[in-house]
Amino acid sequence: MADQDGPIDPSDVGETDAPPVEDKPYKIIFEANKCIGAGKCAEVSDNWELSLDTGIAAPKAYFVGEEQVDDEIRAAEVCPAKKDRGVIHVVDRRTNEEIAPDPEGDGTLSVDW
Repeated sequence: MADQDGPIDPSDVGETDAPPVEDKPYKIIFEANKCIGAGKCAEVSDNWELSLDTGIAAPKAYFVGEEQVDDEIRAAEVCPAKKDRGVIHVVDRRTNEEIAPDPEGDGTLSVDW
C-alpha cells in the first residue's frame, strides 16, 4: 500500500484472490467504515444488499464483468456518504483508474482511510 501521505494504489487492494482480469475487469472498493446505510446502492444494483440488522450495505461480489459494471457505476454515483462523494469505488483493473465516482476527475482512488 502507499504511505499515508500519498494516494492509495488501487492495484494494492484485494488482488490476492482475484479472478483473472480478462473475466472480471472491474473491482469494487468499499469504504464500509464510512457507510451511512442509506441503501441507495441496493436500489440501483442487485450486487448490493442492505442489512437491516447492521444498517450497513455490502456487495455480494467485489469483482465484476462488463455486464455488471453499469449497475456498479450507478451504485457508486448515487451513494450519499462522505457528503455525496460516496464510499463505493469502481476501479478498472486494466488501467488501475477509478471510473466511479471519480470526484477529482483524474482517475485516482478517492478513498478516505
